[in-house]
Amino acid sequence: MKRICFFLVLFFFAFLGSSFSQNARQYMKAGKEFLKNAHYADAIVQFTKAIELSPTDEEAYLGRAEAYEKSEQLNEAAEDYVRAFSFRPKDETVAFNAGRLYYTLKKYRESAQWMDKVLQIKPKHPEAIDYKIKALYALRDYQKLTEACRAALALKENAEYAYLSGIALDSMGQGMQAQAKYQQAISLLNTYVDAYISLAGLQLRMNQADAAMETINKALKIDPNSVESYIVRSRIYQSKLEYPSAINDLSKAILINPNNSNLYYMRAMYYKSFTQFQNAISDFNKVLLMEPGNVDALRERAGCFEEIGDKKSAVKDYETLVALVAKSEIRPTWLDGIKSKLFELKRENEKPLLRLIDPLPVAKGVITAPRNVNEIKISGEITDQSDISTVTVNYEKIPVEVADGKVTFSVPVALNDSVIVISAMDVYNNTMVEKITVQRTEVDPPIVTLLAPYASDDGQIYLDSDDPNLYVEGNIKDESPIKSILIEGVSASYRPNDPNPSFAATVNIFNKNSITVTATDIYGNTRELQYKLNREAASISSDNPMGKTWAVFIENSDYTSFASLEGPTKDVSMMRAALAKYSVHNVIQKKNMTKKDMERFFAIELRDLVRSNRVNSLLIWYAGHGKFINETGYWIPVDAARDDEFTYYNINSLRAALQSYTNLTHILLVTDACESGPTFYQAMRSAPEIRSCNDWQATKFRSSQVFSSAGYELAVDNSQFTKTFANTLVNNPNSCIPIELIVNKVTQAVVRNNQQKPQFGKIAGLTDENGTFFFILKR
Repeated sequence: MKRICFFLVLFFFAFLGSSFSQNARQYMKAGKEFLKNAHYADAIVQFTKAIELSPTDEEAYLGRAEAYEKSEQLNEAAEDYVRAFSFRPKDETVAFNAGRLYYTLKKYRESAQWMDKVLQIKPKHPEAIDYKIKALYALRDYQKLTEACRAALALKENAEYAYLSGIALDSMGQGMQAQAKYQQAISLLNTYVDAYISLAGLQLRMNQADAAMETINKALKIDPNSVESYIVRSRIYQSKLEYPSAINDLSKAILINPNNSNLYYMRAMYYKSFTQFQNAISDFNKVLLMEPGNVDALRERAGCFEEIGDKKSAVKDYETLVALVAKSEIRPTWLDGIKSKLFELKRENEKPLLRLIDPLPVAKGVITAPRNVNEIKISGEITDQSDISTVTVNYEKIPVEVADGKVTFSVPVALNDSVIVISAMDVYNNTMVEKITVQRTEVDPPIVTLLAPYASDDGQIYLDSDDPNLYVEGNIKDESPIKSILIEGVSASYRPNDPNPSFAATVNIFNKNSITVTATDIYGNTRELQYKLNREAASISSDNPMGKTWAVFIENSDYTSFASLEGPTKDVSMMRAALAKYSVHNVIQKKNMTKKDMERFFAIELRDLVRSNRVNSLLIWYAGHGKFINETGYWIPVDAARDDEFTYYNINSLRAALQSYTNLTHILLVTDACESGPTFYQAMRSAPEIRSCNDWQATKFRSSQVFSSAGYELAVDNSQFTKTFANTLVNNPNSCIPIELIVNKVTQAVVRNNQQKPQFGKIAGLTDENGTFFFILKR
């Protein structure tokens, strides 16, 4: 039974092997058919399947190698020849094909090794000898190349092998032997131009210039278009310092091969040696157009620029060279030398320049600083042709920032002295020292006064219309020139060069409850004032036939030489309360005015306010001490001297001031201090006529009226005059009340009180068209 099983297994494997062998032969046959019909990819597939079934079939490897080679898969083809050789170690053809393909693949060492295998099988295989010599030459293995050439020449004289033997010996420094080999090559082939060129080059290096010239001329006679021959001959001319001839030969070579950058480089070097620097630069330009990164050409061109005095171009080339060398690490030993040369080329004698950025100078070498600060920050910029090495402020080194070629600094400086010393030194020790004078400036913000519309003491502006645009006018007082005036962010117009300028602007106040006025002087001192917009007067104005009506109260009570009073304060408060229900658009209250204050107020300030605000009717009320001397009335300023009449305020001065209030329709002057005097007013000859509120002429025609007490002495604290005036206004049941009715009421009360009758009349010298002053109730 066991014998039967053994024979069955043996039969199975024999059958299986026969089956595999039969299938491999089928794949081989198919592969050869595909190879024959140039279907190389299909052939490779079939040969591969055959190899898988029969891995030792050298024919399959050789067939696939051929298919690989014809489909240009040379590496795979070479590997298959190597595998096939393992099965055919005596087949020089298989070894040769492997070496040949390795040579084509530039795997010269493998190629030489396989050609050695060929030569071991067949020592005189000519093609293997040729491939081995070429592979060794490509490897620059000159020792083995010499041996291979010697062996080849021993078999058969060959000009190329003699020439390559000369190259190898020449490269190993064996000049005499190399010369013999070159000459052997020429003797074997007298038209061998490369041998002539190499021999001439060797002769030149051996200081046999004449022999070299003779040799190279033979080469040029054979091939007049040999670029290498012209190059060698140019070197021979150059060795003899015959630069024109050397340059001429290179020019001929360039005509033959105009795209060879090395030819331009060589000619440029000849031009440079011949001191024709401009021509050299031209050739270096051509080299750099072809090879922008050629550091040798760039360096030589920079040197030529130096020779012709073009430092700017030389610096540019050296800077480019530094960047290239640092980036690519080509010629790294050059770097320090180039930098040193650059440093010297850039040397200059100009001092750095300083430009102060903050604070800006107000004059050359002068800055300002507020007198209440002990330290300021100084910012500046320093420019120079060269790098800055050191910057100091007050002899202390400070940090700087360098960006985009600019050096900037910003440092705090203590104001211990009136001079700040700033210095800067560049890398060539050129030093700038600048002394900056510090002028101390005032720190008070500007004083802002509104003329139109008038602003009350509590910061309110009473608008007389619903116009969305508001015209604002005012003036500024400040020790220094004004830098800007803004009203609600709008720049006001003013004369910047004027001291204490006036300003004006029109601003939009639609849907606004306030406006802000901001004034800044040239030293940054700023005053910002906010004014509340009161629109109550807008409705009053439309219902008041007297037009825009203002009341001015002068309240003098705190005297220096005269007795102080409590009455003026109570009287003014009483009158303001009485007027509260009447159409009075604005109330101005002045307290404790000096003579100078009174003169300025009536002559200038009130005049401008009335004009700017287009006031129609004006009530002026004086409460305080008065005097009647020599038929002349006086108001007593708070600084008046008791025994010096000159220190009193003459109300005739008031009349003179009122003459300039030309736009007023009605003026009513009321004084409870003393009689006005006959020169000030024209007395009424009879009791005043009570005017009607419906009399349009009474409101539209001008009036200039005065109502004053008739006493000659100083004021008292309880004034019947003011009390009756106020009560008449308060108890008036009608929509308006004329001044004549009030005069009658006050006169009756004063007379009943055994006091002298008050005086009422027209102000002498002012226009009066028989109009009168009405107090109109608010609606």
